Amino acid sequence: MAQPRDFDRYRRPLLFIGIAALAICAIGGYFAPAQFFRSYLFAFLFWTGVALGCLSVAMLHHVTGGAWGLPIRRPLESGTRTLPLLLLLFLPILFGARKIYEWADPAAVARDPILLRKSPYLNLPFFTGRALLYFAAWLALAYFLNRWSLEQDSTTEARPTARRLQLLSSAGLVVYGLTVTFASIDWAMSLEPHWFSTMYGVLFIAGQGLTAFAFIIVVLVLLADTPPLAGYVQQKHYHDLGKLMLAFVMFWAYVSFSQYLIIWSGNLPEEIPWYLRRLQGGWGWVGVALILFHFFLPFLLLLPASANRNPRILGAVAALVVLMRLVDVFWLTQPAFAGSKFRLHWMDFLAPIGVGGLWLAVFLWQLGKRPLLPVNDPEMHQALAHGSH
Repeated sequence: MAQPRDFDRYRRPLLFIGIAALAICAIGGYFAPAQFFRSYLFAFLFWTGVALGCLSVAMLHHVTGGAWGLPIRRPLESGTRTLPLLLLLFLPILFGARKIYEWADPAAVARDPILLRKSPYLNLPFFTGRALLYFAAWLALAYFLNRWSLEQDSTTEARPTARRLQLLSSAGLVVYGLTVTFASIDWAMSLEPHWFSTMYGVLFIAGQGLTAFAFIIVVLVLLADTPPLAGYVQQKHYHDLGKLMLAFVMFWAYVSFSQYLIIWSGNLPEEIPWYLRRLQGGWGWVGVALILFHFFLPFLLLLPASANRNPRILGAVAALVVLMRLVDVFWLTQPAFAGSKFRLHWMDFLAPIGVGGLWLAVFLWQLGKRPLLPVNDPEMHQALAHGSH
């Protein structure tokens, strides 16, 4: 990848692609508004998951420490600084809520006793207020993480700042867990308002952490020859990140299987339709692809230490995981609209490209604004020694 000063070479085409793809989707939305908003929701959930995953992994590193997080801290922080864009991109979901959510249609609520009983929580004004609360919490965490991290670069006494970042992140991970749980219920689980799962929020948290790790590994591999990362990022760093990505692959698989096992063993009529829709009419093949390419293949490829130390192999596995994370979000959300018959619309392709083009353009813009390494971090010398082993 190019030097930071050359990021515009990539940012401008990405911005153009994003705007063009969303413009085409908007034209399609004129003729099929419901499909536009459904595809847009899928794209929004995926790219918001990347940004929130960056936030959670950055806070995780501040809490735990270690050499593994220093080469990826600046890309993680750049990911968190895309949250204002995502707040803006949330507006179409509010405008199209009645096309997306059954509970947002007063006529549907009036004829459904279950929706009527859930209406004190599932109503558009409260939905909007909760979304603003989630974004306020995420933006506040991202603001102070980025501000104090930048202050650390310009101070001679970095340890007090590191301690502040640790304390903020300790509380921030709790806030993140709560807000993402409720946001996943509001934005995704309520697509099928008769269904519920106590594992659903954890499933989103695991998925976001995995998405962030995979995405940042791809970025690191592409930036490895860019000063000051050139000569700093060693095989040991790749090995650490590969093992952590493997851990998140296993965590996602564990949570996914646990939810399935709990619902299968309960065999309750209000729970099993969710899986029946996703295991019939072609959706089952998407589930098989997730098992094979989201879990088994990355698991087998990441097990050998030699693969984790090879940036090309690690980058390829990480890119596969990012792709399968997109498929997983699609599998979680779109059967709510298509039912048990598999359906793939052209806007399901273009909407993620459109939102992703804008998101990546802002990400690269933010990435070029700061040094690629937190040079004044107290653990920098330890990380250098760690990489040389």
